[in-house]
Parts: sequence; structure tokens; C-alpha cells
Amino acid sequence: MVERLTEGPASISQLAEPLDMSLAAVVQHVQVLEACGLVKTKKVGRTRMCRIEPSAMTAAERWMADRRRGWEDRLNQLGDVLADVATGEEKS
Repeated sequence: MVERLTEGPASISQLAEPLDMSLAAVVQHVQVLEACGLVKTKKVGRTRMCRIEPSAMTAAERWMADRRRGWEDRLNQLGDVLADVATGEEKS
């Protein structure tokens, strides 16, 4: 759904179309995305239109980048430890 909304606004029905989910399930997913601030919805006539909230996506990207840096640091430390162990084993 989020990927589809990066292409532009879409109705709930348009979001549900390619998915193997009931319309009610799609509505629930959209409500969760809206509660998180990632998606905004607006009633246009009888149709509920959805769009991405760019500022929330920026915050999510920043959070993921921070997590990625942390994991990269940990993996680099693990690589150093494994290299030290391998070198120590070669000396024995």
C-alpha cells in the first residue's frame, strides 16, 4: 500500500484492487498507517482518498538509517573479533 501511494494518491478501492485482502482489511491497514502518521486520508464524496505524508516518511527513513548504522557498527566489530580469532588460531 505504501509503495502504491508513493506513485500518488489512491482510493481505498484502488489500494485493495491488487491485494488478496478484503476491503475491510485494507481499511484497517490504512487506519493503522494513518494513526502512525504515514498516510493521510480525506473523504471526497463517497470515496476515501489516501496519500503519503512526506514528513513522516522522512522521519521513518532517518530512523531506519540510524538503525542501519548501528547494525553496521556491530557487524564491523564482529568482523574484527572474528579476524582476531582467526589470526590467533593461525599463530597456535
